Amino acid sequence: MKSSIILLIISALLIGCSTKKTDEELYSEGDKNYKANKFPEAVSAYEELINEYPDSKLTPGTLFRVATIYQNQQLKNISAKESLDKSVQLFRRIYDQYPKSKFAATGLFMAGFVYSNALKNYDKARETYNLFIEKFPDNELVVSAKQELEYMGLTPEEILEKNLAKGDTDQTN
Repeated sequence: MKSSIILLIISALLIGCSTKKTDEELYSEGDKNYKANKFPEAVSAYEELINEYPDSKLTPGTLFRVATIYQNQQLKNISAKESLDKSVQLFRRIYDQYPKSKFAATGLFMAGFVYSNALKNYDKARETYNLFIEKFPDNELVVSAKQELEYMGLTPEEILEKNLAKGDTDQTN
């Protein structure tokens, strides 16, 4: 009995001391699965990286990759709305937690884009695009954000009509 308890304790210690994967190893594993279209496995590796290494230089880009997987609805075990909602949360999280990363501006823009074009939540989209324009006024996506704000919720016909009306106004000036 005594030897069984000692064996159990040693086993628990060995399991507890097993080496965990590095952020680079997790990213590589996720990337390999992503390229093989094994999206659940990719997300699992990426999320482990995000949770285990929040301060890693790889984390903002990994968040962006996972957000894109959800935006493109590449996980078949959740509904389209859940997937899109998750993508917005992750895109926004990049800006909120890593505002100085090279992914912050694009993440914030993409949150607005998904709100507007996929979820049709125009209030949240407006709020997000305006924050993007305020925080990143020199970003190349500002022109797109302003166009998104101008045409938000309009049908293609209404956009065409609006552009034709502008053209008529521009020609008279």
